[in-house]
Amino acid sequence: MEAKSGYRAESKFLFASPYKIRPVAGLVRRKSYPEAMVALEHMPHRGARLIRKTLKSAASNALDRNTKLNEDMLYIKDIQINEGPRLKRIWYRARGRADMLLKRMCHITVVIDEVGEKWDKK
Repeated sequence: MEAKSGYRAESKFLFASPYKIRPVAGLVRRKSYPEAMVALEHMPHRGARLIRKTLKSAASNALDRNTKLNEDMLYIKDIQINEGPRLKRIWYRARGRADMLLKRMCHITVVIDEVGEKWDKK
């Protein structure tokens, strides 16, 4: 995996399935920071809250390290929702049987960069 340049933030071991969070991340990928924050605030999904917190942390990292930046100059370069470890629990069933219940976790990585000449909004 190639290293992405820009300012980044990671949230690890979040108790949410990556399959439920990935569609929300797809809606804000490659958008400007203010536009993405407004979109995430109005989404009812639980994953929107988790992505919003990580995105806010990445923007804070960018603004702390570079005083020339403004929030309007930032855009989301990359969002990755990776699968974390799974907690395995026993789910008791009828006739003395048992099933495995997997409680999934995810890792969210957000990379933010400033808008430049080579930014192509897709």
